[in-house]
Amino acid sequence: MNNKKLKLTDLAKLAGVSTSTVSRALNNNPLIKQETRDKLQHLAKQHNFSLNTAASRLRSQKTNVVAVIINFDGDTEQSINDPFLLKVVGEINLALNKQGLELLLSNSFMAGDDWANYFINSRRADGIIVVGQGKSPINIEAAANAGVPLVVWGDPKTPSNYPIVGSDNFVGGRIATEHLLACGAKHILFLGDPAHAEIAERYRGYLAALAAVKASPQVVSIDITSSAAYLGINQLLVEKGLCFDGIMACSDMVALGAMKALKERYISIPNDVALVGFDDIAMADISHPSLSSIRQNTQRASVLLVEKLLAQLQGETAQSQIVDIELINRQSTKR
Repeated sequence: MNNKKLKLTDLAKLAGVSTSTVSRALNNNPLIKQETRDKLQHLAKQHNFSLNTAASRLRSQKTNVVAVIINFDGDTEQSINDPFLLKVVGEINLALNKQGLELLLSNSFMAGDDWANYFINSRRADGIIVVGQGKSPINIEAAANAGVPLVVWGDPKTPSNYPIVGSDNFVGGRIATEHLLACGAKHILFLGDPAHAEIAERYRGYLAALAAVKASPQVVSIDITSSAAYLGINQLLVEKGLCFDGIMACSDMVALGAMKALKERYISIPNDVALVGFDDIAMADISHPSLSSIRQNTQRASVLLVEKLLAQLQGETAQSQIVDIELINRQSTKR
């Protein structure tokens, strides 16, 4: 038999299984047992057989591809290089691969305003996972209203007609602020942009913790980047001096930017200023001093995002869901 002209039916005969089983196995479909997949993939490699994926997709009208959109706001300098975004995308990719699906990475600038046409109607993908709610849900709502299978990483308590998976950001903000208060901080600064959906909830948690002890809030509204935090803290110190003894940062990258500004001015962390971040990225543990942070269970969230998208692709409904958070206490708040 000429290996170059080996057809799917020929491979199925060699293996003693149906052509649909071979096709699913070579597409790494989880419906086929791993042992069978391994056996058929090895046989295909042995006989120099390559599945015509494009033709298979045309026949099935499915791409087996999921578009993952990083939802940036128009005025942000945040990019895919952000370590937290890289972590979330990496874990979503693993969760998709385990279901035999591929990831198509894009961002809201590239996708434009009509996500339904750009991804689904043009057959680039079967469904969409959005990372981040941003300041406006218009594009997300438009895609959901167009019937696009869609799930969002964000704040699950947001009222919506699409499922949202994420942490309880209000509780996270409250826990972080209560921790700073317990460490003796009395003038706690919130560093971040409360106009952003998830950060707004962290800010509400911050306000609730301060209200409980009748402390006054102080906010520096900045973009979600370390450079914006660095500039924001420097400007505040120039204008008002050291008017705070604690910082509740909206993210770890923001916290690390603030930390750099404080250290350059020889302000001791945590003796002069205690500092808590949010996300618990790898850099939080290796910074000096190491950064206390609110850890989000992104691994569990990624699995849920994929499960809820698959449910929609199968015609089922999916609900929003909260994942666990945990305060990780490190040197930036220890006295």
